[in-house]
Amino acid sequence: MGTSVKDIVIPSNAPKSLLLLKHADYIVSYGEKKDDYEYVMTEYLRMNGMYWGLTSLALVGHLDKMNRSEVIEFVLKCQQDCGGFSCSIGHDPHLLSTLSAIQILTLYDAVESVNTDAVVRWIKSLQQTDGSFYGDKWGEVDTRFSFCAVACLALLGRLDEINVDKAVEFVVSCMNFDGAFGCRPGSESHSGQVYCCVGMLSLAGRLHHVNADQLGWWLCERQLPSGGLNGRPEKLPDVCYSWWVLASLKIIGRLHWIDKNKLVEFILACQDEETGGFADRPGDMVDPFHTLFGLAGLSLLGDTTVKAVNPVLCMPEELLKKSKIQFQYL
Repeated sequence: MGTSVKDIVIPSNAPKSLLLLKHADYIVSYGEKKDDYEYVMTEYLRMNGMYWGLTSLALVGHLDKMNRSEVIEFVLKCQQDCGGFSCSIGHDPHLLSTLSAIQILTLYDAVESVNTDAVVRWIKSLQQTDGSFYGDKWGEVDTRFSFCAVACLALLGRLDEINVDKAVEFVVSCMNFDGAFGCRPGSESHSGQVYCCVGMLSLAGRLHHVNADQLGWWLCERQLPSGGLNGRPEKLPDVCYSWWVLASLKIIGRLHWIDKNKLVEFILACQDEETGGFADRPGDMVDPFHTLFGLAGLSLLGDTTVKAVNPVLCMPEELLKKSKIQFQYL
């Protein structure tokens, strides 16, 4: 377990059980408050936010609380002529919002409503000669985008449309001496990037490139005395890393290397007993992002009141059974 002095103390009065129905009510009410400052100011994250909220509801068995036709109609309106999806109507398309859009439509078994050929052409156009992917036409490169591109195509059953070998080559070039990954070659190792790279290699069937013991040790060192996980050394714990770290450990077969009980205690302490929802740390403001990853983390830790979550795509396993996606695990 990590020995960093940067940590938090869990309050003695923090929640110790999962407030399942409160979380469902929180997500539903968040989506209804369209005049709230917070809702208006997060328009640039709208598609991602919808994915976080809807997946949270799906994991707790309450996806029916949202209007299916309204959700699908909004998502389809965000598909641009180029094929990519924007975060909201009138915005530019990006790989991040495109993956969220396809995941949302998968949740509702409505992927057939997408102009698939257009999406595939657009994603192919974003792959560079070194195998990396631009996130959009502006040219930023990041291993997050490699994951998004491969995950989108896997969900659409069209993974063979890109140069998978080159895509893998680029991701492997982002591996560091510690066995973990950064956003580009030479960039600092980070738990979020580890998840993206390991998830991408799982979908590509190339996990043999990963040194599971070395990476597993680096990931386990993200656990602090409070039980929470951080994204990199000397940072505070955050509920979202309950997903990025645990999912990576699950994929490489090293989930049993962390102290599960301590982590469960930390995650549960980040709930708001009044409003529902999870925050990054106990006592902070809750939001849909941390709510999804708190619930997904608990699912990976064996909480059966939350549906089993797929560690690669962060969606309910039962919804992916109909797909032909091949997931590789160590």
